[in-house]
Parts: sequence; structure tokens; C-alpha cells
Amino acid sequence: MDTSNIVTLIFVVAAVFVFLQLRNVLGRRTGHERPPFDPYARSGKDVGNDDAGEADNVITLPGRGEKSDPYSDIDKVAKPGTELNAGLRAIRDAAPDFDPQEFLAGAKMAYEMIVMAFADGDRKTLRNLLTKDVYEGFEAALDEREARGETVQTNFVGIDSISISAAQMREHEALVTVSVVSQLVSATRGADGEIVEGDPDAVAEVQDVWTFVRDVRDRDPNWKLEATEADD
Repeated sequence: MDTSNIVTLIFVVAAVFVFLQLRNVLGRRTGHERPPFDPYARSGKDVGNDDAGEADNVITLPGRGEKSDPYSDIDKVAKPGTELNAGLRAIRDAAPDFDPQEFLAGAKMAYEMIVMAFADGDRKTLRNLLTKDVYEGFEAALDEREARGETVQTNFVGIDSISISAAQMREHEALVTVSVVSQLVSATRGADGEIVEGDPDAVAEVQDVWTFVRDVRDRDPNWKLEATEADD
């Protein structure tokens, strides 16, 4: 399998599992808180016509020409010379399979999965997608909610935008922060059914800043949520 899509595939596999369990349960905001590079290397021999005069008619196929800029895709996401661009380049150097666009696609799916799992009280899914510290915070919130006999009624309308806002290497760990703007319909009901928070008939815009982490030494390419905060 082409490892260039491995990050997205990890999230997709997880998504299938979650959606089978949570098909009718939608999320709420928590409120707590390529393969290895060198795909263009020459084969060591140019393919062309035996006649030197016709050499100019040879069409160079993708992957057989000169090596392209290894950071070109990063420069499309973050302006060269910025701190963000430098952070993404550092991650690429440490993990050649890192692709910012594929990461964003996976992060978008993970965001919805985590929000839905929290709304449903699905601790198993959360444990697989969160770091230990973040999971403990989510679990504590779930324990409190359940102790009060509260239930969550939420519809995940969609994500309006998601972008990488920060990136860095921390020793052997890659950290990428994303800013997310989503649309949710959410209401929390008390033990007697009355609404104690939110509005079941109103769509609310939610702005979050989430940071994902991955140990680049680990063969498992899965990223986990390390920190969350509201972007007010």
C-alpha cells in the first residue's frame, strides 16, 4: 500500500468503526479546556529515441524528471519564511511521509469523531483518539454529566473551515495545531428532561483550537489529540 495516504487511511478506518456505532448520535463541543521522499529520483538511464536528433521529442513522465522541491506542498499551506512554514518543514524532515493536506483531511474527520464520541459518552473511542491527559479530562466531564443524569442532544451540521495554525517538533514528537470552525445544534437536558444548556432548534458556530501529536519514531502513524481550547 502507498504509505502517502496512510494518515488519512488510519482516520478512515477509525471512522467506519465509529459511524457504525454512532450513526444516529451526533457530537457536541467539549468546552473543557508518501512514502519516503525522493519519488522523482532518476532511474539512472534516460528513455528516448536512439537517434540523437530526435532526443528532444522524448516526453519525460512524472516521477522520472529532476527532483522537485520537497517542501512545495508545505509552501502552499504556509508562507515560506514564517514560523509555521519552518515548523512544518521540521516535521517533514523528521517524518518524510508527512503531508499537510492529508493531515488536514484526517484531522477534519477526527474532529467530528471525537465530538460525537464525547456526546455519546463513548469512552473506548475517545481513549483511542486522545492522549492520556486529555482523555482523563474528557472522562471526568463525562462522569460529572452522568452523575447529574444529563443527556446530550446534538446534531453535527458540518465543518466550515479547518486550517493549520501552528506546527513544531518537540524532541521526537510532531505537534500540529488546527483551527476549526464548525456548526452544531446542541442541547443538554437534565434528569427531568428540561433543557439546562444550549438550544435544540438553533445552529451555533463553534471555534476550536486543537493540537494533535505523533511520535515520529513510532511505526504507528496515528495522531492523537493532545490539547483543546475554545477560540473565542
